[in-house]
Amino acid sequence: MAVVGILAVLGLFMSTASASSLGVVYTEGGMVEGKNRNVGLFRYMDVFKGVPFAAQPVRFEKPTPHPGWTGVLKAVDFPKRCLQLNLIQSETRGSEDCLYLNIWVPQGRSISTGLPVMIYFFGGGYLVGGSMGANFLNNYLYDGEEIADRGNVIVVTVNYRVGALGFLSTGDADLPGNYGLWDQQAAIAWVHRNIKAFGGDPNNITIFGESAGAASVSFQMLTPHNKGLIRRAISQSGVALCPWAVNRNPRAFAEEVAKKVGCPTDQSMGACLKMTDSVLITLAGTLNLHGSATNPIVKNLALAPVIDGDFLPADPSTLFSNAADVDYIGGVNDMDGHIFTGFDIPSINQPLQPTPVEDVKNLLTALTSDKGAAAASAAYEQYTANWGTSPGKNDIKKTIVDIETDYTFLVPTQTALYLHAQHAKTGRTYSYLFSEPSRLPAYPSWMGADHADDLQYVFGKPFTTPLAYMPRHRRVSKYMIAYWTNFARSGDPNIGESDVPVAWPKLSDGYQYADINSDMGKNSIKQKMRARFVHFWSVTYMGFPSLK
Repeated sequence: MAVVGILAVLGLFMSTASASSLGVVYTEGGMVEGKNRNVGLFRYMDVFKGVPFAAQPVRFEKPTPHPGWTGVLKAVDFPKRCLQLNLIQSETRGSEDCLYLNIWVPQGRSISTGLPVMIYFFGGGYLVGGSMGANFLNNYLYDGEEIADRGNVIVVTVNYRVGALGFLSTGDADLPGNYGLWDQQAAIAWVHRNIKAFGGDPNNITIFGESAGAASVSFQMLTPHNKGLIRRAISQSGVALCPWAVNRNPRAFAEEVAKKVGCPTDQSMGACLKMTDSVLITLAGTLNLHGSATNPIVKNLALAPVIDGDFLPADPSTLFSNAADVDYIGGVNDMDGHIFTGFDIPSINQPLQPTPVEDVKNLLTALTSDKGAAAASAAYEQYTANWGTSPGKNDIKKTIVDIETDYTFLVPTQTALYLHAQHAKTGRTYSYLFSEPSRLPAYPSWMGADHADDLQYVFGKPFTTPLAYMPRHRRVSKYMIAYWTNFARSGDPNIGESDVPVAWPKLSDGYQYADINSDMGKNSIKQKMRARFVHFWSVTYMGFPSLK
């Protein structure tokens, strides 16, 4: 009888297990069915891959609603990424039919309801990327399972148009630009309308992203088109105020593309580009990614959002009142600029090769070119103040990384956080620095966290592939997922279902920020992130007269 009793109990558990799946879900376009898998004791994951949130886009037009489908759509494969260049910009991959998203829904012993929702936008310089991220042995970078499971939230990852098809603009009504941002906005609106059927709370949506995806998060907060759709937002290494985030003269690049594909550059340019083969347009939209100290890469990122009078009705710095009721986390990696610096000044990564002081001067001259020699000289004084009479080899290299980190990511992010806090009504503002040293063995010994180093921890890779990581990496991952998902749940990174290593105060409590790494404690809460340099770039530098 005991055996029968055990079998009965097991049978009860099994029936509970099989019940913890959404099965077929009704969406506005039709029925979808994903896959359900067991992820732990009484824990399951419903995964829907390739759910359409808009119709196949018309070239250089805003997305439109999907016409729908009959029968049950099997949502079991990641969608193709949007048509784009490969990493070396030599050929294309992906498809124009690409406006799909993926959804991870955690289940317990019963079907989940009212879960917080986290929508992720990938980075890639507005040039490349996809909703699933890089893939190594079927382990996709943007697999939302660990976040969903550990934080008990729904995770959504989104495709959007990139490259010329996503961001080419003539600067007028012909090709207004921002198509990729409109795709993201359509996905947010779709999630708001449909996520309740998946067990999500449509009134508790957090958007998050990294690099160009983080700047996208910032743009989505600032546009008037998302009023009432977004509750919270997280920007990892990118905001709308970054120097690479807005192209203020898009016409020049559009004319370059037109010439390459044989289109005129007069008033018929837009019409010609709309009729030109999409692969040719994508191939024509290559960027110059061969930087130098005198021509840094950050100055060449021409495919970017534009101030179009619609999605962005004005300069992003003037739109922060639109985010007054959005809770916001923003931060950077402590050596975010290293990714660009390595291309601009390769000697920084050669331990035996000195980096000439001349490179520091040339870099600052290039970055301050719109203000002239006096501004460059003032910047040089700021960055070399602690050098003494004979700076060491590594002092010079680290200074160069600091310059590009500050200019490209850190100062704009701090400025955006201050503006958010200043305009906030109910919205709370949190600032962080991520400083877990890079795991790449080829990097210099002084290296901190490079651009995108945070992603593996946010997406829980130390748990997915434990043999590739140390215990300290699992700690960082646990901390980040806890802070991020608590914040998505409550608007406060300290309050939710996950324990955190130290209470993270709001930015408004004395300009405080959290220094996130594997060794967190009370000393991890710091004040006034790089205040001297933030003041230099945002106040002193801006005080110099412009040459243009």
